[in-house]
Amino acid sequence: MVPVGPGRNAVTTRFRVAAVLALALAACGSPDAGQPGSGAPVVGVDYPRSDTDFWNSYIGYTPGFADALGLELRTTNSQNDVAKLTANAQAFISQGVKGVAMAPQDTAAIAPTLAQLEARKIPVVAVDTRPDTGRVFMVVRADNRAYGEKACRFLGAKLGGKGEVVMLQGDLASVNGRDRTEAFNDCMKANYPGITVYGEATNWDGAVAAQKLQTDLTAHPGIRGVYMQSSFALAGTLQVLRQKDLLVGPDDPRHVFVVSNDGIPQELADIAGGRIDATVSQPADLYAEYALHYLKAAIDGRSFAPGATDHGSTIVQVRDGVLEDQLPAPLVTADGGTYDGVPSLKHDDRSLWGNERG
Repeated sequence: MVPVGPGRNAVTTRFRVAAVLALALAACGSPDAGQPGSGAPVVGVDYPRSDTDFWNSYIGYTPGFADALGLELRTTNSQNDVAKLTANAQAFISQGVKGVAMAPQDTAAIAPTLAQLEARKIPVVAVDTRPDTGRVFMVVRADNRAYGEKACRFLGAKLGGKGEVVMLQGDLASVNGRDRTEAFNDCMKANYPGITVYGEATNWDGAVAAQKLQTDLTAHPGIRGVYMQSSFALAGTLQVLRQKDLLVGPDDPRHVFVVSNDGIPQELADIAGGRIDATVSQPADLYAEYALHYLKAAIDGRSFAPGATDHGSTIVQVRDGVLEDQLPAPLVTADGGTYDGVPSLKHDDRSLWGNERG
């Protein structure tokens, strides 16, 4: 067992109560957690974007966890722009932060910024994505290859190993986009050679995803599966299916089986309503909690090693000097069944953060 601080069951309720209180205060115009001059360690958190329900949920959780950990919080938003992230890191340095959490969407271009922070002895926790090069204190992420594998197994089972599917990829400049794409393709080739996959790069852009899905459905009317690598494509996918008269229940032979990633409340509602069929719940709450947990640990001079944690995850060494805490991310379905060996949670399971916030 890797010592990572208080057990998950013992602290999560307290942290989430603090998060709810912080959100209520924010609605009344409260500043970020901590007060200037309070003596609490000051940390910087760069939010990667605020145009998706998933990242807005992450943003909502962060102040409460910072407060519960006794951290003074400074925040920025890089809006999916690595140049802005670099500028935001410079601002954090000038503010004298003791650590930085960031979620770089371009995982190659962030290397010089990481080097600068390392030279200043400012520890970095990478959230959701893993930089291609450079050192960070910890990566807080789920196993993104498992996302692609779970989506593949679900669609393979539902389609009986035959047919055509569209994969709406994220940004292949991101390790997340690459991991999900490679794992989905590898799983399909190895287990369902009778399924044809049309891969479409979208740069995490919902409008691009909708346009490409519409083109594919026109060119290949036999398509009966869609894998969206994130909920960024949810609204557009449903709109296209509705326009094509394909937004029908799962018992209708025209039904197109849709698997998403994120686990936002809208996805869970759409599963319940039969509009989509599954998602992989990416833990927005745990990302916020453990990003700050590891920043505090770094400030306190703690260190970690590969192995099981006390909060249901596993720390793995992804390359020399870089550890990754791979947090749990379950498959979620309408019935909570097992699909080709992959267990799932039912869409209304109260352990899912999307139900907690929904």
